[in-house]
Amino acid sequence: MKGTKAATRYAQALLELAVEQNQLEQVYADMVQFNQAVNDTKEFQVFLNSPVINSDKKKEVLNSVFTEFSSLSLSFIGLVTKKQREGLLPFVASSFVQLYKTHKGIVEVTVYSASQLDAAVKDQIIAKIRTAVTGEIELTEKINADLIGGFVVEMGDTRVDASVASQLNNLKQRLTR
Repeated sequence: MKGTKAATRYAQALLELAVEQNQLEQVYADMVQFNQAVNDTKEFQVFLNSPVINSDKKKEVLNSVFTEFSSLSLSFIGLVTKKQREGLLPFVASSFVQLYKTHKGIVEVTVYSASQLDAAVKDQIIAKIRTAVTGEIELTEKINADLIGGFVVEMGDTRVDASVASQLNNLKQRLTR
């Protein structure tokens, strides 16, 4: 997507500024909340992309909606809006969250399983991952009934499939050759 390069540049600039001004945690919380607002309401995204509403009005609305944001976040959003790039703000917020996690050494790991995993299994998975990864692990668990049993771990570009469905599929392929 054309806008994502610009959004990443904006996010990188915001990250550097937040680090410089010692406001990284507050700006991170602001961008997470902004992402939540975009994901929760489709109308908000329509509002940001609307060519009918001028940028001054958008800036005014954004300032009144996000009153608890830090001054740095509000100034940044105001600058992007003034440049008439407010349609990029959802991408900037997402990019900022990713850059923040990279900056802090947080590794996102998603575990898909057929049912809720118990704490012991989660701890075993995290222990295995810790041997291969440096940094803090942020584990997200998702349920996928199609797996039948077992689990699938995704971490960045790496995918480890230890599901029963995958094992059955592999067995089927070997038997039908």
